[in-house]
Parts: sequence; C-alpha cells; structure tokens
Amino acid sequence: MTAQTASQGHTSPPVDQPALDATDHILQEIASVGRRLEAMDLKITDLTLASSSIHADIAGFRETANNLDQHLSAVEDHIATTPDQEEELKSLRAKLTELEDRSRRDNVSFFGIPEQKEGSDIKTFLSSLLTNHFGIEFSPPPEFQRVHRIGPSHKASANKPRPIIACFLRHEQACQVISTAKARQPISLDGHEIRVAADFSRLTNDRRRAFLALRPQLRSLDIKYGLFEPARCPGPIGHMIVALL
Repeated sequence: MTAQTASQGHTSPPVDQPALDATDHILQEIASVGRRLEAMDLKITDLTLASSSIHADIAGFRETANNLDQHLSAVEDHIATTPDQEEELKSLRAKLTELEDRSRRDNVSFFGIPEQKEGSDIKTFLSSLLTNHFGIEFSPPPEFQRVHRIGPSHKASANKPRPIIACFLRHEQACQVISTAKARQPISLDGHEIRVAADFSRLTNDRRRAFLALRPQLRSLDIKYGLFEPARCPGPIGHMIVALL
C-alpha cells in the first residue's frame, strides 16, 4: 500500500499544450524580429554609405561652385576694364591707320590704262603719259621709287585692266598729279578714260566710300564739299571730312 502510494506520487503532471504553442509562437516572433533587425542593420549600412557618397558629392559641388564664383569674379573684373581697353584699342587702331596712310602718301593709282600699253619700261611710259596726256611739266622730272600693276595678270581683261600704282620719290609730284587729274578730267588714252586716285588704307577707303553716298544729297542742298587731309596738299585725298567752303 505504501509503495503503490509512492509510485503514484512521482507521476508527471499533464502537458499544457496551449502554453507550449504560445511559447513556440513567442520564440518564432523573437526570431522574426531578429531577422528584421538584421535587415534593418543592412539597410542602415547602405544608407550610411549612400550618405557618405552624398556628402562627397556635396563637397565636390561646393568646390565647383567656389571655382565658378572665382571665374565669375574674374569675368566681372574683365568686363569692368573692357571700356578702357576698347578706348585703347580704338586709339591704337587710329594710330595704325594713320601710319599706314602716311606710308602710302606718295602713292598714286592709275585706272583704265589698257594691259601691255606700258611695254617693257613702265616708268618711262608713265612719265610720258603724265607729260603728254596730263600736261604736267615737272621740274625736276618725275622720279619713282617703284611702279607696277596691282593683281595677277591672269585676272586682267581688256574691259577691266589692272590698275597701275606708282610710288613717287617726291611727295609734291604725287600731289601735283592728283590735283591736275581732278582739274582736267576726263583724261583719255587711245579712247580709254584714265582715272587717278590717292592710295589709302582699307579703313580710310571705307570711310571715303561712305562719304560718296552723301554727295548727291549735298549737291541737292547746294552745299560745297570736299575731302581734305590736314597738312597735305588739297585735293580728293585724305580722311573723310566734309568741308563747307
């Protein structure tokens, strides 16, 4: 009786299945939370790397902005000094034009002389032309530094001969030719009209051409006009000046 009672005292209590199920569920939830935490750790790591990259990009943008700001400041400084530089450039261009015109002051251009008319001695031909057709009596006789046609020969034609340009040794003789040609025009050679012009830089020629467009208006207003260059002989030479005579 005593042994049977003792054996019954060591019998295991019945299993509480709902409690076990609840425990398993809790353990599964804990495991799931752990996995989510690990995933979040990975995402945080990725975000940290991305943040570092963004910070590096921002630093690069700041450096670029600083460089652009410095460049803009330099441009603004340049713009601020541009008017003075433009004035200096205009002054230099004017001086260069004046020097070029002065270097050409002894030159006279002849237009309309037929090709090959000068023969083999162009200086002798021109001297004879000025005496016989222009009626100029030089004293001393005209002397030239050089005389030649302008432009390649293959572009010449009977209807459009190349001009002849002569550089006189004496400036007074160049002025005499220009003034005589103006007073005696038209001058012809074998039926060809000969025109004479002073030699100028391109800029001065452009200014003179611009003035030519005004001549009809000046005539219609009965205004006398002319082109003169200071400190040089009178005539249709020089810088573009309207002279009210």
